[in-house]
Amino acid sequence: MPKYLLLKHYRGGKAPLNDVPGDRWTESEWEAHVAYMDDFADRLRDSGEFVASAALSMDGEWVRYDGEGRPPVTDGPFAETKDLVAGWMLIDVDSYERALALASDLSAAPGAGGNPLGEWLEVRPVMEPAPTVTE
Repeated sequence: MPKYLLLKHYRGGKAPLNDVPGDRWTESEWEAHVAYMDDFADRLRDSGEFVASAALSMDGEWVRYDGEGRPPVTDGPFAETKDLVAGWMLIDVDSYERALALASDLSAAPGAGGNPLGEWLEVRPVMEPAPTVTE
């Protein structure tokens, strides 16, 4: 079955229907949001479609190879995924249409006021197998 990555974004995408930033949510609104996400993952575990998921911290650094023993670490000056990607879920489903349907369901997680967030999720197919390079 094909795998798809569902990406949740802090910002950088289209505004959700319930466009109240998470830093203005109450504790109970956050608890309801996380409970929805947990219940959603449990339903996918039951159907055999869940692979993995995680929420991501806003903390993080960019690192690259810059010669032996010298990995530079920087916090900019470019757009950073820690500012953009809030979390992800990897699913294994029968079809692209099923991936879209699940992304839509996940987008309905409650936000401010307990209303569905209606956030835009990025749906990305996982390449299987990884591409090979031919010369």
